[in-house]
Amino acid sequence: MSVREKQLDFGYRTRVIRTRWLSQRIPLRTAGVSAALLAVAVFVAAFAIRFGDFPLTVGEVLAVFRGSGDEFHRMIVVEWRLPVAVAAVVFGALLGIGGAIFQSLTRNPLGSPDIIGFDAGSYTAVVLSILVFGSSSAWSLAAAALIGGLATASLVALLAYRNGFQGFRLIIVGIGVSAVLGSVNSFLITRSDSTDAIAVGFWGAGSITRVSWGTLLPTLAIAAVLCVAAVVLAASLRQLELGDDVARAQGQRIGVARLGLLVLGVATTALVTAAAGPIGFIALVAPQLARRLTRAAGTSLLSAAAMGAALLATAHLASVLIAQAYRAIPVGLITVCLGGLYLIWLLIREARRAGGASA
Repeated sequence: MSVREKQLDFGYRTRVIRTRWLSQRIPLRTAGVSAALLAVAVFVAAFAIRFGDFPLTVGEVLAVFRGSGDEFHRMIVVEWRLPVAVAAVVFGALLGIGGAIFQSLTRNPLGSPDIIGFDAGSYTAVVLSILVFGSSSAWSLAAAALIGGLATASLVALLAYRNGFQGFRLIIVGIGVSAVLGSVNSFLITRSDSTDAIAVGFWGAGSITRVSWGTLLPTLAIAAVLCVAAVVLAASLRQLELGDDVARAQGQRIGVARLGLLVLGVATTALVTAAAGPIGFIALVAPQLARRLTRAAGTSLLSAAAMGAALLATAHLASVLIAQAYRAIPVGLITVCLGGLYLIWLLIREARRAGGASA
């Protein structure tokens, strides 16, 4: 290799390293919005600790955290309600990350795991684990949800592949697969005894109120690993958004990066599904709202996670407030109602945009 060729090769490698370093930097506005959203999520989740069958005042809750509260209040706050508050923040963040990954990979705002059908696959696997195999431990449900989500993702990708992947085709195939899995779930539930059917039906509504430290701690351990993987793969996701040719020119291994992101996106939603049941539309809404607040051109996993945490914590607060006035409503039903309105608006906007483009 001549001196000139070595200089050109060194310059190319320097530009690649500089591009990767710049792609890993977090814009100031994104960092500020993410910090604010995370603060809102923590505050709302902590405020929700006050409410339940035994309402507490702010002073009584703070006394428990200072170590001066009585034993009964400590049991209510620490043993019963604190794991639920932590779950609201962590699960919302995981759903936000999963939604951001799939919306970026499909390059479509409708490309969230619950729309594509990966949540349905996790749900079907968990239903099989409970009703058919009689296994309901936290680890078995987590394994079943992950396997079901990955199997559904593989099936959808196989059916949608035709000289490459297109986001719209992937979404349409995913909706069809989700409908089939929904019928399978209904069949299994109707064929089971009433006690198991009621338990699975309530679990399928998506509720974090049954989360305890025994089930939450293993989930937090897995979530920590997934967050580390998200940090590692965040730069690859931003490079893929620039196009395969640009990402390949920057030294990115396209197939490996997509596979890693696919597994990460399925794992985040499957973990939440295993612990709390399917909680819909957080993955769909959080990345889009975060992008509008940060005004970012690309996908930010950090802001999507913070927005997801804030949304689920707010839905949890609404759930406990409704329970105070009426009766307990699973948080999954609240997210479905609010997310359904957002989905209708998003479909109308996309239809108008497509009509304007064709005109």
